[in-house]
Amino acid sequence: MAEFRLPKNSKIRKNGTVHKAADDATKVRKFKIYRYDPDSGENPRYDTFEIDLDKCGPMVLDALIKAKSEQDASLTFRRSCREGICGSCSMNLNGKNGLACTTAIEDLSGEITITPLPHMEVIKDLVPDFTHFYAQYASIKPWLQTVTPNPGKERLQSPEDREKLDGLYECILCACCSTSCPSYWWNSDKFLGPAILLQAYRWLADSRDEMTGERLDQLEDPFRLYRCHTIMNCANACPKGLNPAKAIAEIKKMEAERIV
Repeated sequence: MAEFRLPKNSKIRKNGTVHKAADDATKVRKFKIYRYDPDSGENPRYDTFEIDLDKCGPMVLDALIKAKSEQDASLTFRRSCREGICGSCSMNLNGKNGLACTTAIEDLSGEITITPLPHMEVIKDLVPDFTHFYAQYASIKPWLQTVTPNPGKERLQSPEDREKLDGLYECILCACCSTSCPSYWWNSDKFLGPAILLQAYRWLADSRDEMTGERLDQLEDPFRLYRCHTIMNCANACPKGLNPAKAIAEIKKMEAERIV
C-alpha cells in the first residue's frame, strides 16, 4: 500500500500564537491563519487572531489588515486594489480559493481558516511564489500578433467579434482556478492550467490576431492542453465568474477542426 508523507519541514506545528481581542470587544470572530517564515528555520504553524467585527470592515481583507496593523505586524499577505480587480489577495478561505477583498466575513461560517493558495511554493505566510505561473503566462505570448502591415490606426473589430472576448478578457490572473485543479497540482511543470489556457483562448478568439495556427501548434501537446479532464473546479473557484473549462474545450475543438 502506498503511503504518502509530508516533508518534515512542511508539517504544521501545533503551538501557534493566539492574539486576543480587546476585553471590551462584543462581536468577536476567530481567524486561524497559516504562518510560515523560511528565515526562521521553523515549521509552519497556525496563529489565531481574534477580531472585533464591530471595529472592522466587512471583508476578509479588512480583518487581515486589522490583524496586521493592531496585533502582529509580521503577518504577510499581498493586497492592492481592494476591488477584485488586481487579483493580489487570492488565498484559500475555509477550504475554497477566493479573493480576500471580495469575500465577506459573514459569508464564512465558524472559525475562519486562511491559508495560501494550494500547490504553490510559499514565500512567507500567505504569499505564494508566482514565478512559474507567470512564466507559463509569458509562454503563450499574451499579446496581439499580426503579419499584415500596420494600418496606421486601430485594428477594427465588429461588435459581434468583440462579444466573443466576453468571459475571457476579465481574467485577473489571480490563479484561484489553476490552484484548485488537481491536474495542475500533479502536472504543473507541463500542464498550463486553467488560467493560462483561458488566456490562450482569449487570443485565439480575437479576430484581429493573425497567429492562430502558430498558437494552436504551441498548445498541441499531451500535457500542455490535454491534461484538463473537465472536472470544473476552475469554474467553481473563479471569483470573477468565468469558465476556464469552457475556454479549454473551445481550444480542443479548434485543434480537432483543423485536423478534420
